[in-house]
Amino acid sequence: MFSRLREDINCVFDRDPAARNAFEVLSAYPGFHAVTLHRLSHWLWSLGLRWLARVLSNVARFFTGIEIHPGARIGRRFFIDHGMGVVIGETAVIGDDCTLYHGVTLGGTSWQKGKRHPTLGNNVVVGAGAKVLGPIEIQDGARIGSNSVVVKDVPARTTVVGVPGRLIDPQSAESHAHRKRIADKMGFDAYGATSDAPDPVAHAINCMLDHIHVMDQRMQRMCQILKKVSEEQEDLEIPELESCEIASTAEELLKIHPDTDEQAG
Repeated sequence: MFSRLREDINCVFDRDPAARNAFEVLSAYPGFHAVTLHRLSHWLWSLGLRWLARVLSNVARFFTGIEIHPGARIGRRFFIDHGMGVVIGETAVIGDDCTLYHGVTLGGTSWQKGKRHPTLGNNVVVGAGAKVLGPIEIQDGARIGSNSVVVKDVPARTTVVGVPGRLIDPQSAESHAHRKRIADKMGFDAYGATSDAPDPVAHAINCMLDHIHVMDQRMQRMCQILKKVSEEQEDLEIPELESCEIASTAEELLKIHPDTDEQAG
């Protein structure tokens, strides 16, 4: 019991840089409180004390704003950040090292008995406001974007964004890695804006980043050509002339052509 409690405290430090010490986590983190009370209510549920488990779950919701059904099965090192408005249904299953942000719903789409809530694998992250609905499976390492609505299975190590949720191809994301480099260079962070997101502003910004990328490539090519040309052409050394030599040469020319001086005057 105490080892599990220690794990839950340590996972807060791993995923929330605002956490300062264990006492702060124990006293001021509603996500930690909700998970701890759920483990107790789930134990009561498994013993057949269903009413008492539901009462304890309701007390936890009153104090934390997080509703977790006692029948839900939650793995180790589960972390709910902020937590307000999180809803986890009765038949939901959550693996180890998962993270949920505020406003997340792991809900059902049917009133029939049986499995009707999602199953999350290990190391799954669900962004703020996302809705994962139905008896679907979110496999290990998947990422659910903020405010997404997911009603279909999600493969492992895949990111889902939009309404309804759409998979982002990892190869496509790698092909646009230059956008992130340019954005970082400019000091711009397009939070939640991806190439597949249905956002015209994000699309326009991505087009601008692509244009800047092409211009950078052309500028680098021009610099390479100029540098190559300057290396092929040798610098010509111009001999310096003394002032006395210039004066004597001018006098000699005037002696040879005296009319030049009169015409000049």
